[in-house]
Amino acid sequence: MTSLHDLVRIALIGIGATAVLDLWLVFLKRFGVPTQSFAYIGRWAGHLLRGRFAHAAIARAEPVAGELVWGWLLHYAVGIAFAVLLMLVQGVAWIEAPSLLPAVLVGAGTVVMPLLVMQPAMGAGFASSKTATPIKNCLRSLANHTVFGFGLYLAALVLTRIAQ
Repeated sequence: MTSLHDLVRIALIGIGATAVLDLWLVFLKRFGVPTQSFAYIGRWAGHLLRGRFAHAAIARAEPVAGELVWGWLLHYAVGIAFAVLLMLVQGVAWIEAPSLLPAVLVGAGTVVMPLLVMQPAMGAGFASSKTATPIKNCLRSLANHTVFGFGLYLAALVLTRIAQ
């Protein structure tokens, strides 16, 4: 049985990993690499609550009140959910002795969500097939999710060091 203490640690790992991803995205932007606005995630979620899952192009969909805030909240909630996934795969004991490979593999594996769910729902097609550069976009998604996986490891490592 997982304790409240474990749940808090898992949430902190998800938040930390998501923050590492966000730092990566800031780094990419500084070098001119385009990144998607989290407002579009919030817009998609807002329309989902109204019963619409898929869009021809989320950028052209009607804006939703507070979409940027909702996008950021969803972004971090998903980061926590992916940390839960890591714990389901590795067990909560992983937090006591985090290892890099499981975290990176789980992080990289989460790329199925944007490729098979979010991109099609937002109008980019499966695995960015409706974009001008699908392979480049897929590789960028894989790199981002791999960085998130590294963030899972790093956040757990920091948390473990603080707890000592």
